[in-house]
Amino acid sequence: MSVKLKAIFACILWGSAFAGAKIGFQYAEPVFLSGLRFTLAGILLFPLIFTQKVDVKAQLKHWRFLLLFAFLQTCLQYGLFFMGLNKVPGATSAVIIGTGPLFVAIMAHFTLKDDKLNPRKIIAILLGLSGVVFISLAKGEISSNDPSFYLGVVLLLLSNICGSYTNIMVVKSYNPSPVFLTSFANFTGGVMLLIISFFLESPEIKVYPLEFYGALIWLALIPAVAFSVWYGLLQQPEVKVSDLNMWKFVVPVAGSFLSWLFLPGESPDIASVTGIIIITIALLLLQLPSQYFNKTTRK
Repeated sequence: MSVKLKAIFACILWGSAFAGAKIGFQYAEPVFLSGLRFTLAGILLFPLIFTQKVDVKAQLKHWRFLLLFAFLQTCLQYGLFFMGLNKVPGATSAVIIGTGPLFVAIMAHFTLKDDKLNPRKIIAILLGLSGVVFISLAKGEISSNDPSFYLGVVLLLLSNICGSYTNIMVVKSYNPSPVFLTSFANFTGGVMLLIISFFLESPEIKVYPLEFYGALIWLALIPAVAFSVWYGLLQQPEVKVSDLNMWKFVVPVAGSFLSWLFLPGESPDIASVTGIIIITIALLLLQLPSQYFNKTTRK
């Protein structure tokens, strides 16, 4: 499977998380649900670590990196993500999270020598961010009596920043096993989230309906599979982190459509559709060859 197909596959999986999370929120608090999800995701990958004969001792020599990565990538990023998602409609949150590639492009410019910004990227970033501003303002007017909407937008943007930085960390790391890194980060970060949830939310331990367990298993499979694929792609020398992340334009589109299809009360609206169009144009612009863009700007 090519790099593009693998990237699109991972992004469709991530897009499906919005609908699954909204179902889970009906029965569990966001941080607690996030902790359950990632702890289970890490456990699901344990057998692969042994079948792939990963040298666990060699991997654990980098325990400081692994712990920091688990905290940033799973605990902080997805703690913010789930808390923000609980305050913002599914389709809108999918669009906001879809701006992640724009943050990656900026960070890559300042941290990676061979992944710099150019006029093409700068225009696309400004266009994409204008889409986020439009969605926030439009939705804010509709939800003017609910200030938590704005807090949700901020939490989702902070989650994007954490996710962008962890992509850079993988590129600059010691070249870890993608499966081991994903399993360790998911399991350790998930346990951190569970501990935090007992202080923030005081979750109730009980038997849930079958719908909840179905959503939980799917939510756990998403990071277990998608991040293993993604980290493997990031470690390929010919793949640039900002270019790979441009394929994440699939995430808001898939997330929005799945939210509209499966979640009651979620339906297309002008703000979300316009945001999808603006951000998708921005990210598709980044797919154009630099040479073509340079020629058109000279005319």
